[in-house]
Amino acid sequence: MDKLRVRYPVIVEGKYDKIALSAIFDTPVFSTGGFSVFNSEGTRALLRRLAEKSPLILLTDSDGGGRQIRSFLSEILPPDKVIHLYIPQLPGKEKRKAKPGKAGLLGVEGMDPVLLRRLFAPFLTDAPARPASPPLTKTDLFSLGLSGKAGSAEKRAALAVSLGLPGDLPANALLDALNILFSRDEFLSRYGEKS
Repeated sequence: MDKLRVRYPVIVEGKYDKIALSAIFDTPVFSTGGFSVFNSEGTRALLRRLAEKSPLILLTDSDGGGRQIRSFLSEILPPDKVIHLYIPQLPGKEKRKAKPGKAGLLGVEGMDPVLLRRLFAPFLTDAPARPASPPLTKTDLFSLGLSGKAGSAEKRAALAVSLGLPGDLPANALLDALNILFSRDEFLSRYGEKS
């Protein structure tokens, strides 16, 4: 089945949530790293910067930890830029875990894909998730020396910091962020020679 296109980027708690949503939806999905968002100025800066360009869909687990993360993000992001989606409180455990979590509830990663599709239905679109112009690609990052070459991690970090993003973004996360913040032409005209 083809992935469903979602109008806005999605913010989730962890990498397994990101993997689960990325398997179903065509949209950038960013992880807060769980509770590390409380201490990671870089992650907070990334989310604030993304919110400048687009509304963000916030989807956390329905347990106490998910509520804490949601509350924290609601305080640091503009209220008009956060779309809150909630999963139901369903007892169970994720397949990858040996036993249920403390609350005994399924998290985002354990939700049935049909339920997730229904939850995201109001935000689905036939339009491409990316801008109408071609997006930046991994090949562009490689050509600019931002991935796959000696010193690319340092160049990527310098670029990210200059844009107000975390300096430790992996190439794929940087690519997702750049495609939200810029059109391909705009980025290449501004940063193509500097990178």
